[in-house]
Amino acid sequence: MDELRYQVDLLGAMNQKLTNEERMYQMICDVSGSAFLYINFSENQVRVLGDWNFFFQDVEVKDVKDLAKLYAKAEEKYVLPFRDLLFLEKSQRNTDGGILRLKDEKMWVECTVSVLYDEGGNATDKVIRFKDISKLKNQNDDLAYMAYYDMSTGLYNKNYFIRLLSDYVNRAKQENAVISLLSIAVSDCRKQKDGRNAVAGEEGVQQFGKFLSSFQKENVIAAYFNRSIFCIAVYDPRGNRTVENICGQLKERIKTPFELASGQKLMLAVRAGVAEYPEAADTALKLVQCAEIVMQQAEKDGLSGIRYFDTAVLDELTRELHIEKELQEALTDFSFDLNFQPQYDAKEQKLRGIEALVRWKGQDGIPISPLEFIPIAEKNGSMVSIGGWVVEESIRTFSIWKKKYDLNLILSINISSGQYREDGFTERLLGILKKYGINPEELELEVTESVLFEDFRTAVEKMSVLKDYGIRIALDDFGTGYSSLSYLKGLPVNTLKIDKELTDGILKDLNTGIMTESVIAMAKKMGFETIAEGVETKEQLIRLKELGCDYIQGYLLGRPMSGEDIEQLLK
Repeated sequence: MDELRYQVDLLGAMNQKLTNEERMYQMICDVSGSAFLYINFSENQVRVLGDWNFFFQDVEVKDVKDLAKLYAKAEEKYVLPFRDLLFLEKSQRNTDGGILRLKDEKMWVECTVSVLYDEGGNATDKVIRFKDISKLKNQNDDLAYMAYYDMSTGLYNKNYFIRLLSDYVNRAKQENAVISLLSIAVSDCRKQKDGRNAVAGEEGVQQFGKFLSSFQKENVIAAYFNRSIFCIAVYDPRGNRTVENICGQLKERIKTPFELASGQKLMLAVRAGVAEYPEAADTALKLVQCAEIVMQQAEKDGLSGIRYFDTAVLDELTRELHIEKELQEALTDFSFDLNFQPQYDAKEQKLRGIEALVRWKGQDGIPISPLEFIPIAEKNGSMVSIGGWVVEESIRTFSIWKKKYDLNLILSINISSGQYREDGFTERLLGILKKYGINPEELELEVTESVLFEDFRTAVEKMSVLKDYGIRIALDDFGTGYSSLSYLKGLPVNTLKIDKELTDGILKDLNTGIMTESVIAMAKKMGFETIAEGVETKEQLIRLKELGCDYIQGYLLGRPMSGEDIEQLLK
């Protein structure tokens, strides 16, 4: 009797223990934030645990067949892999997992399955766990977006774009296909961002980026690189998916302004360079570089220019790199020469002065045109050093002639914008004049209008200081570019040099003739002297005299010549 009571008490204690453990497991499941599904195959027993209603509120699972109700809740693209996961025992696997999205709540769920088998390989027990990972997934999506996209425009960023472009190139190698790449610069946005209205510039870039996103489709990707540079790659261009079509739409779009949130209207202009695989390059990075090169070359075509990478562009680039390399070597010993071109009184053809002009021969001894090497020197910054040499060497030479021939002439020297902006420019110039005993009034500095528009106020202040010392200021190449008679009234200049373009057209084109006449008349009323550049015919000279031009410079009366030839003229 006692033995029977002992066994009953023992069973009761064991049941109590099971009940306590079951309660503990239930509580663990409840606080886990997950839902569990337990299946006992031998008894066809199915039990749900944890926060089941959070995931599948209206789904009741009573036996194994009811699992079909679960994968019906997944978004369509996840149905098949989810079904395979729920019935893991069919593939005789022990554990597996996956991620899916529920189509009603848009919840991201991690599903993990574990199956136990008996010695015969038959499934005995299965546990399926569902965990909400929406927050983590969204955070990862945000990080992925930041890693792959530009936040301001919504386009791909440079790094991810080149990665995708590399995939294009690898694919094109296998399929023997063509890839077109456009490098696009939004010129006016860049000016806006560097100027006072930076907000307008940024918004302009964003709107332009959104416009470019409309091109993105299968086999077309677009990216924002930096500042105002964009890129579009087209795989196997054909039909509407060609660079010609894209460039046409770009040109059409920029005909109308972009309207900003402030109500301001912003006109944009673009330059584009086009390079193609495999003609231009065989890797993604080289293809981008080629497109950028021709995009920069498109600057020479003016705003909204489009250039294609070809042999001529490559030859031009090679030539520029060669000149740039030789320029750097020439700067070590300043192996440059000076030519001088005379300037004459228009009425009496009396010598007014001489303009110093830098000349340079390459290592092969062949002269390189100033029109070719000066823009390169200005772009890479070496023009400041070259200009400094020209200033001292021309003043030194002029001082020798002045003492030798008792000259009463003016020496004109071109000053680059880089030289003009340098700190201490005025002090160094005055020091050189003092060193060689030249009166400041005998020196005329020629500056271009671009100097004024980089920093108008500072440029004018420096002009005023130079003029106060007696140095003459000439505004070079007047009549082209930014030219406007309206701003002349505030400039401390002595002379306007009328651009050769106006001189060439003075007899050929009525409008050019009227413009030249207006410039000369206005200059006279404002007390400026005028020098016409590029005078090559007697007819031009006669007409300029009739208009009241003061001085002329050009091949008609004097070409640029060496120091020895100028000295013969001075004798």
